[in-house]
Amino acid sequence: MTSPAVMPYGAWPSPISAESLVTGAAGIAEVMADPVQARYLWWAETRPEERGRAAVMRHCLRTGLTEEFTGPDANVRTLVHEYGGGAWWPGDGRLFYVDHADQRLRRLDRPGADPVMLTPQPPAPRAWRYADGRVTPDGRWCVCVRERHRVESGGEPVNELVAVAADGSQRVEVLWSGSDFAMAPRPSPAGDRLAWIAWNHPDMPWDATRLHVYELGDGTLGAEVAVVGERGDRSLVQPGWWGDRLLVCSDHDDWWNLYEVDLVTGALAGVITGECDVAGGPAWVLGMQRWGAGPAGVVAAAGRPTGDELVFAAAGSSPVVLPGGSTAAEPASISAAGSDSAIASVAVMADTGAVAYAAAGWGHEPEVVAVAAGASGGGEPSPERRVIRPSRPLGFGEGFAAPPEAITFPAEPVGGAGPGATDRAHGLYYRPANPGWAGPPGELPPLLVLAHGGPTAAARRQLQPSILYWTSRGIAVVDVDYRGSTGYGRPYRRALEGGWGVIDVADCAAAARYLVDRGDADPERLIIRGSSAGGLTVLAALAFHDGFAAGASRYGVADLGALAADTHKFESRYLDTLVGPYPEARRLYEERSPINSAERIDAPLIVLQGSEDAIVPPGQSSAIVDALESRGVPVAYLLFEGEQHGFRRAETIVAALESELAFFGRVLGFEPAGDLPSVKIRGLDQ
Repeated sequence: MTSPAVMPYGAWPSPISAESLVTGAAGIAEVMADPVQARYLWWAETRPEERGRAAVMRHCLRTGLTEEFTGPDANVRTLVHEYGGGAWWPGDGRLFYVDHADQRLRRLDRPGADPVMLTPQPPAPRAWRYADGRVTPDGRWCVCVRERHRVESGGEPVNELVAVAADGSQRVEVLWSGSDFAMAPRPSPAGDRLAWIAWNHPDMPWDATRLHVYELGDGTLGAEVAVVGERGDRSLVQPGWWGDRLLVCSDHDDWWNLYEVDLVTGALAGVITGECDVAGGPAWVLGMQRWGAGPAGVVAAAGRPTGDELVFAAAGSSPVVLPGGSTAAEPASISAAGSDSAIASVAVMADTGAVAYAAAGWGHEPEVVAVAAGASGGGEPSPERRVIRPSRPLGFGEGFAAPPEAITFPAEPVGGAGPGATDRAHGLYYRPANPGWAGPPGELPPLLVLAHGGPTAAARRQLQPSILYWTSRGIAVVDVDYRGSTGYGRPYRRALEGGWGVIDVADCAAAARYLVDRGDADPERLIIRGSSAGGLTVLAALAFHDGFAAGASRYGVADLGALAADTHKFESRYLDTLVGPYPEARRLYEERSPINSAERIDAPLIVLQGSEDAIVPPGQSSAIVDALESRGVPVAYLLFEGEQHGFRRAETIVAALESELAFFGRVLGFEPAGDLPSVKIRGLDQ
């Protein structure tokens, strides 16, 4: 066996190019079963190579035929909450979907047919947006969320539930407008009841929501049946029906467990409980569904700090209670999911109980998987794992893709920490990995510290070639689950309340120090990188902490006050909890805004931004760039035309990643392998 050749860390040649991250790639996060024609399974694919468009696929379980149901010009994407999600749903072999171009709802009866417009032309482009719907059992209506932007009168958009006629008459009836937000309207299988989730400012859907249940008529709502969560002490998400029984995820016992709702008293009875999140994570996007029910029972994805697993609760049996630790007790756990550490969506075929889900693992990217029903057609799903839509070939060997090490490290006490304050934080540490190369004796690798967005989110428990891009070149990576991250229970998630821009920054710095002290990273070559909320963490780390030698901010927040005054409705009161009420806490906003302490930033910085970002407008990025340039601090700025919040186009993804590598190599003194673009660095280049 040939010994690895020696080359400085950061300069290793790698087969994992930026182009390889997007070539043949497809994001798969939503899988649905047809509620009427159970032989059909549906999913959506987001394709960077096709300018980030999303297409909907249909698979026939009986024939094995898979076809792209939407046309080549369709881009299935809604802009409700700006983040979208839930842009399509099937019904009786037909597809109902929203196109990104105009945000109108359509019905498509078969591939190649012309779509039937179900909603009228809005008063202004994209002013009326639809999402997160289902077809009523009689096929007459789509019940969904509508977001109306009041272009002429101004003010916040109106979020409401509507019934849209499925016949093409463009009749739309408002069902509910009694809350600031609503999501997940779910008609019962009998069509006589409707359940949905609602919440008001300043809460986010992971803070406090309500579950409403009403009688449902022909495009109308009847009497209220039940309401759960009126005390504002829990997050209720992902409601759905199991015959005439209503199930919902609730975190009132610290984890998003699955419960049955008593429709008379509103009481909740456990179905799958314990130290796991059935809901998976915060509802940043609509349409999330991590459990399904069939004739034999309920199948759910149970999320833990180590990753996801499928859990089965049989009909008529006692509730499944998962113990603390990393694995569930058998026989509740379905072993077929062992290779899947991140399950995005679960669907159960109503007739057979067969299970399908979208999942990724440490050895594969997202794919669509089926688990057959038991041999009798009514028992626990078989552990045989069948891939229906495989992920693309990776193009590199296992030596490049070792799973990370889960680390827990001391977190320093911070004044103003939320009610879940703790002295420990977590992360995933990826060592440099390339079987062909090794670093020089005595040299330590650079360390890239990743601050996830949200900030209410978490590091992903799955293979990420975008991380291997760095580790295969000899750069270590730590993906930090700072206090406030999901996946560790509600108290840990609430630990960031009042402390955003302080606690997250302290934990990223602590993760770097922990790995330096362990001898895993070069203390002179620590890099911090983050997107959106993670961008604020980057800028604040450079302004308020020593130790980082360079940073990269992707559409990051530089001015908290400006964000509070100029962002979309969904997050317009988010900072009330993360920082404090605005403008009452204006002084605190000013103190924590990196733009107001730009004179303290001396480390080189690269900033990447989309020109059409409505969540963190480009002015946030240009302000920090101008402030650093005026002082001669090395700074690079890449503005990508047509991109929004999150880069979707292949050319943007490639350019952004290669530019970051070229920038870090230049400012930290290593020579990356490969043909990288020339990045203009203000303060270094004339």
